[in-house]
Amino acid sequence: MPAVPMIDELDGRLIELLTSEPRVGMLEASRRLGVARGTVQARLDRLQARGVVTGYGPDIEPAALGYGVTAFVTLEIRQAGGHDPVAERLAAIPEVIEAHTITGTGDMLCRVVARSNADLQRVIDAIVELDSVVRTSTVIALASPLPHRVIPLVATAAGMGSAVRLAR
Repeated sequence: MPAVPMIDELDGRLIELLTSEPRVGMLEASRRLGVARGTVQARLDRLQARGVVTGYGPDIEPAALGYGVTAFVTLEIRQAGGHDPVAERLAAIPEVIEAHTITGTGDMLCRVVARSNADLQRVIDAIVELDSVVRTSTVIALASPLPHRVIPLVATAAGMGSAVRLAR
């Protein structure tokens, strides 16, 4: 028996619309999607309740705030204390904008930003100061030819192929 998709085409189109225009109202969304306003609201409520849609905040470009350096820092941590205390301490460093526990040669992978390479050294030093951090390895991103994206994934999950297009 084939798996039931988590989202359908209408959900996918709604997510794409909200991604491209997060401030669109429900009435305008219903007009563009060709469905009733109540349908749009019900779909959105369901997507939020299921954890598919998790926020509506503006996307922020760190470089526009003066943080032009992006780096990925792999942390090796002492296993005795676990990952949670390290994550809590990393949360206190504003330049650490993501942290993930990982498999492989390290234990955590962090995306960090800095104002310059010298500033990146300051951020890495702050990370290494954490008691549980044994060692780090850092790679600096030179460019982002494929920035963070979710719409192709949404289209695939909705069974819509590789692209979602709104009727305007």
